[in-house]
Amino acid sequence: MVKFELLTKRCNKHTLLTSSPQSEGTLAMQFGQRVRELRILRGLTQRTVADNLAVSVSYISKVENGKLHFGDYPSAKFIHKLASELKADEDELLLLADKVPASIRKRIREQPEEFRRLAKLDKHALAQLVKGL
Repeated sequence: MVKFELLTKRCNKHTLLTSSPQSEGTLAMQFGQRVRELRILRGLTQRTVADNLAVSVSYISKVENGKLHFGDYPSAKFIHKLASELKADEDELLLLADKVPASIRKRIREQPEEFRRLAKLDKHALAQLVKGL
């Protein structure tokens, strides 16, 4: 729940999420849609991105269309390179790819019980807590 709320907060300006949790396929599609949106915004072709990241155009197409198989799904390392290429927020792309950014993962490991308590909060309570920060 915490990850979903953070993702919603980070991405609300892009209207990529609805107010309910998503299935894995939908998350993959949203990640791909955001990648396509950023690529087009930067005026890059799939070929340019593929060449700069040393992958095939087919792979970039599959990423953008959410057509990857589990074993082909982008790694955190690839997403880092992709974010750099697209001049994008790496944490946003990691979260859209259903991966926890290292900075957040570190905090969770430092205080796991507090994050469990946060995860149990309903949407309204969490919003009030965040508003008070």
